[in-house]
Amino acid sequence: MGKAEQTMSFCLLGGKLMLRYGGETYRVEDTMYRMAKAAGMHNVNSFVTLTGIFLAFRTEDGQDYMQMIRVRERFQDLSKVTSVNQVSREFTHGNLSIEEATNQLTDIEKAPMNYPLWLIYLASGVGGATFSFLIGNSFPDILPAFIGGLITTVSLVLYQKFLKVKFFSEFLAAVSGVLAAVLLETSGLVQNMDQVVIGTLIPLVPGVPLTNSVRDLMSGDLVAGVARGAEAAVTSLSIAAGTVVSLSILYL
Repeated sequence: MGKAEQTMSFCLLGGKLMLRYGGETYRVEDTMYRMAKAAGMHNVNSFVTLTGIFLAFRTEDGQDYMQMIRVRERFQDLSKVTSVNQVSREFTHGNLSIEEATNQLTDIEKAPMNYPLWLIYLASGVGGATFSFLIGNSFPDILPAFIGGLITTVSLVLYQKFLKVKFFSEFLAAVSGVLAAVLLETSGLVQNMDQVVIGTLIPLVPGVPLTNSVRDLMSGDLVAGVARGAEAAVTSLSIAAGTVVSLSILYL
């Protein structure tokens, strides 16, 4: 593999990892640009959308190269984004060769996500409980909100595993979470139903996509910003639809 092909693969791998695990569009473009320039390429141009990465550059002997890749899966693991950033900095500063940097990126890609599922479940329950207390100020409803948030996240992971459809999985997870809250109310554990439902649904709220959408729009990446905003909006609609459907079935 020649230097140009090696540089292209290296830069696209770094960009793919950053975009897949929650990096902003402008950060992905800037990282690939710096890596390609550090590898000795000229006329470097990168364009990133929510589902695709384009990279073009010119070698020292005047040959032009351009390639694109699709990014079909997206997760939230900002620790991997930080790791890719660190590899990029070390490469651009000359501390790593392109082979060493590529090997490190491959290790990052193969490594499991830094947070085990049990910790994600626990954090979702704690997040739902604390947020519900901030909304309703009812201390006895902290436990039901914790249970509801936990059930919502477990349901979401299971639905995504078998259905492979993100928005429908979020819809079903919202239905499961609200049904769990209603069952807890029926058992007499809930005093403020609104507070518990809000705490139950908080783990589904698309905070990172919405934040990245605003940051992309502020940096001038209108296509990616609007796409991320649309993704966050559809997720919000899925949550709302799941809540309405479950409450309608139970109370009408």
